[in-house]
Amino acid sequence: MYSAATGMDAQQINLNTISNNIANVNTVGFKKAKVEFQDLFYQNQSPAGVESGDGNVTPTGIEYGNGAEVVSTAKVFTQGQMIQTGAELDLAIQGDGFLEVQRPDGESVYTRDGALKIGPDGRVMTSSGLPVLSGFQPIPQGTTSISISASGDVTVIGANGTQSYRLQLIRFPNPSGLESLGGNLYQETAGSGLPETGSPGEDGYGTTLQGYLEASNVNVVEEMVNMILAQRAYEMNSKSIQTSDEMLQVISQLT
Repeated sequence: MYSAATGMDAQQINLNTISNNIANVNTVGFKKAKVEFQDLFYQNQSPAGVESGDGNVTPTGIEYGNGAEVVSTAKVFTQGQMIQTGAELDLAIQGDGFLEVQRPDGESVYTRDGALKIGPDGRVMTSSGLPVLSGFQPIPQGTTSISISASGDVTVIGANGTQSYRLQLIRFPNPSGLESLGGNLYQETAGSGLPETGSPGEDGYGTTLQGYLEASNVNVVEEMVNMILAQRAYEMNSKSIQTSDEMLQVISQLT
């Protein structure tokens, strides 16, 4: 009964994760999560390899498990589909890398959401109003053209002349270890490793695509199949509890 209860609890987390994936199917730069399970400790009633009494050794023993638990909900950083928008400040990263964003407390966080905007002070910002670092410089008033190459070279043309600089991307040894903060933002953790800075298109860093946005990497059909499997597993665990309850009822009637 308790083993089945742990299975139901694990499948509930699985269903929550799948539901969140589906809910964010249209979220720019969203990365789906996958649930990973592991079995719980075992009770060893008769260990393997003990003498059977006649000089022989038992090849197997008797042990039974105590259910399952969720060990991780890891982000899957596969590439999402590129959607062409034509907007000058829509920027997709094709390959490895994040844009660095500054929170109000001054701490750096990271995103794959390239739907960028120009703030009232000329700074490049996210849709939620957080300033984007990664080498971006304020866009002066009177700017007529903004060009961003695949290698991150930015050229701003306006009434005051031409301004040029190069963007930088951030990557991590283990991006699956990043903490999801919501708002398409990720935060460094001890599990992700320290951030590394590099230029787009060099040393394994991704390239930048102006006028494109990276769509979510959620596959709706795959998630629907996973949802059905999670539902069936939940139902079977529930049936195990029901069967155990019926057995206890029979025992109570015998006494």
